[in-house]
Amino acid sequence: MERPVCGVRLSLKQRYFLLICVAAAVIVAYQFTRSSSEVRKMNHVEGLRANSSQFTLEGAPFRILGGSIHYFRVPRAYWEDRLLKMKACGLNTLTTYVPWNLHEPERGVFRFDDELDLEAYLRLAASLGLWVILRPGPYICAEWDLGGLPSWLLRDQNMRLRTTYSGFTDAVNSFFDQLIKKVVPHQYSNGGPIIAVQVENEYGSYAKDEDYMPFIKEALLLRGITELLLTSDNKDGLKLGGVKGALETINFQKLNPGDIKYLEEIQPQKPKMVMEYWSGWFDLWGGLHHVYSAEDMTPVVTEILKQDMSINLYMFHGGTNFGFMSGAFAVGIPAPKPMVTSYDYDAPLSEDGDYTTKYHNLRSLFSHYHTQPLPGLPPIQKKRAYQPVIVQHHLSLWDSLQFTDKPFKSERPVNMENLPVNNNNGQSYGYTLYETAITSGGLLNSQNNIRDRALVFVNRQYVGILDYKVQELPVADGKGSRTLSLLVENCGRVNYGKTLDEQRKGLVGDILLNKHPLRDFIIYSLDMKPDFINRLERSGHWLPMRQKPSFPGFFQARLSVRGPRKDTFITFPGWGKGAVFINNKNLGRYWSIGPQQTLYLPNAWLYRDNQARGKGTTPSLTLHQRWSKCMVMRCGSWNGTMRSANNTIKNT
Repeated sequence: MERPVCGVRLSLKQRYFLLICVAAAVIVAYQFTRSSSEVRKMNHVEGLRANSSQFTLEGAPFRILGGSIHYFRVPRAYWEDRLLKMKACGLNTLTTYVPWNLHEPERGVFRFDDELDLEAYLRLAASLGLWVILRPGPYICAEWDLGGLPSWLLRDQNMRLRTTYSGFTDAVNSFFDQLIKKVVPHQYSNGGPIIAVQVENEYGSYAKDEDYMPFIKEALLLRGITELLLTSDNKDGLKLGGVKGALETINFQKLNPGDIKYLEEIQPQKPKMVMEYWSGWFDLWGGLHHVYSAEDMTPVVTEILKQDMSINLYMFHGGTNFGFMSGAFAVGIPAPKPMVTSYDYDAPLSEDGDYTTKYHNLRSLFSHYHTQPLPGLPPIQKKRAYQPVIVQHHLSLWDSLQFTDKPFKSERPVNMENLPVNNNNGQSYGYTLYETAITSGGLLNSQNNIRDRALVFVNRQYVGILDYKVQELPVADGKGSRTLSLLVENCGRVNYGKTLDEQRKGLVGDILLNKHPLRDFIIYSLDMKPDFINRLERSGHWLPMRQKPSFPGFFQARLSVRGPRKDTFITFPGWGKGAVFINNKNLGRYWSIGPQQTLYLPNAWLYRDNQARGKGTTPSLTLHQRWSKCMVMRCGSWNGTMRSANNTIKNT
């Protein structure tokens, strides 16, 4: 029997006809949808151009209102929150660096997953309607260890970074082979958000090889970069940092009419852009916290816009130098000074994503450059001051050595980068322990070969510190053969200036005792990688706090998180120096000398008490303490507690 369709009985012939019509309709709909998609892509016909005094995009005048947010300084769970706040401030363009040292931690081993998923970050920006200026380096500066260059490059004793030395260019080519193929699909010409790509970074302040910038430009072009190319330098660097075929942009904080005039003179009838308008500044351990007031900043940004210039706020949101990734500053001072863990930068959006007076001033200013009202302000992340964290267990550094990789024996000292560890890529970060036998006391002289700071022990009893300032230390006489130990901390490699080739860490030369060089070392690599931290946590060697701890040491604590997780800050009253790990995440270094007095702990890295892994613990090496699970590494006396607070960074 023929079945009725919508109340009408159809013959077999009619049913076939109907089926053909439906199929034809589906094909037409598919073609229409595909055509619409192609039309949308074809709408990206003419990308960002710099052929006159104004940028154009699709042939129409376009002003870049940009801001820098580095994906590698923000927990992935907060990427969208930070970009939405950028959009709500009236910015239309996101700029970000790409850190080579994170993406290729060992030669030939590439990471683009989890917190390093650059493509996910680019897709997110596109979905929120933000354009992107990509700054892929290979050198990025950024107050980041070695300016983003991987430390394994320094295994080559002849290495000349940021030149056309073959050892460097071969490594760059290998990295760009992996990186650029991920970037190309996200270019404007391919329907993506990338409207411009920067060639290297501030090369005019380095300028050791006139063939280097053309090499980097060609390395980008040969791999498929088709968008507008830019360079970025301060006023002095403009003289040497440009490359033919790339628009030069300028970096500054205070507006100097002479600098703008010079930019116009070297490239007349071109758009003017401040690639880095420094909205604040970085902090150094032992220094003061830098503040660049909203009252000083706002008039400068206003004037830049009045002069029809484009602008990128560096930083719009700084984030955090998690782990051991902060760099060091060495320009115009006798010895390098390491950067703090926080990269708050006194930016418009604070380290933990809160609005500031700068943010509100900028939002009001940028609103005048939009024809439509700006989006509403996203809610801020709530903070919480948890109960004090009580340290429960400890493990001495000496007892932890059994959980390191096999120590290395060497007649002479070997710097971190040349140790035969990490698949012969050397040690990049953390601490290195050098031990040798001595048969007398006397005067220990580092000859300034310690990079950067060493705790000195004899038979595992603390003697003192050697660093850039203190290069001699008396060692008391004793009976027979004794063990001299130097626990050397890499406090961060210089990220800017002309000493990049000299950033090897650990012991970089001979150490003298009574003018005789020490020999026959046993060397332990303590890079604090997750597998080592996991081995420590699982060990049964932890002792209760009723047994007196020794230093340096690891300390475990437990942070109880009941109810919704919220951001917090950890403070360390009475602690000295060290690093903190929460649930296997390295929050970074703390140091009582300030100015930073708290470490930012994002709620995404906490576990609630009723979650599968239970309460958090923290081992930290206290040099000083780690447990939701908290571990810390530390040296020195202490009061046994860590506290969380819902305030922002305290500075002295």
